[in-house]
Amino acid sequence: MKIDAHQHFWNYDPKRHAWINDDMHVIQRHFLPESLAPILHQNGIEGCIAVQADQTFEETEFLVALAAKNDWIKAVIGWVDLKADDIESQLSFWEKYPIIKGFRHILQAEEPDFMLSTKFLKGIACLQKFGYCYEILIYPRHLKSALSLVKLFPDMRFIIDHIAKPNIKEHQMDDWKSGMQLLGQQKNVYCKISGLVTEADWKNWVPEDFSPYINTVVEAFGIDRLIYGSDWPVCLVAADYSAQLDICKMYFKDFSVLENDLFFGENAKRFYKI
Repeated sequence: MKIDAHQHFWNYDPKRHAWINDDMHVIQRHFLPESLAPILHQNGIEGCIAVQADQTFEETEFLVALAAKNDWIKAVIGWVDLKADDIESQLSFWEKYPIIKGFRHILQAEEPDFMLSTKFLKGIACLQKFGYCYEILIYPRHLKSALSLVKLFPDMRFIIDHIAKPNIKEHQMDDWKSGMQLLGQQKNVYCKISGLVTEADWKNWVPEDFSPYINTVVEAFGIDRLIYGSDWPVCLVAADYSAQLDICKMYFKDFSVLENDLFFGENAKRFYKI
């Protein structure tokens, strides 16, 4: 089964989705499963993972409801207030929805030490207790703290979203590369090759821009801990679905059939327990 491990859905609201600025006007509209289904079919993708984009209880409810109506949504990554005093009871509530495989907080909007605060760490410990994974959405400046976080929970499943968003547009690599190499040494950490085009020059990127970054994560994590994701519809600010998919297809074209199967689906099935 081929799986796209990173999708978003929303009923667009200018206030709730204020992060979608005017430079991103192409995605200032509704994006729902009926828009994505034919795109996945055309590209040979059989399932997807729906990931939170809004930090509310209602967002997780929304994604669970969409998954109930669309069996090709194979997992939901929701949002929960990991610093809440009642985090354990909140997770007990969500436990009745097995489609939820984990949670995410938009750490890229926080200072690096946010993820090492006492309450946040308590929340991560509760996720581990309930068997959930955690998705790490960060910029390169957060990598040192992320490494400290994952080392504290060696039995917890973590995954780095969007290869930690290096500045591909400016071809910056050094600090990001060393940080990813250290994270790759932690065997409980996976990495999504996703969100590449949005970190590049939206109008002028070429496939070769991404090779040094993909090389780095392949060397750091190995093919067994890498997972494909499109970041649709956010990717549309820089590329249509097929164009962003072709970046990965071309990179992995000389890898074995087994390695391609792992990257484009089997690793996601294992990580998300699908």
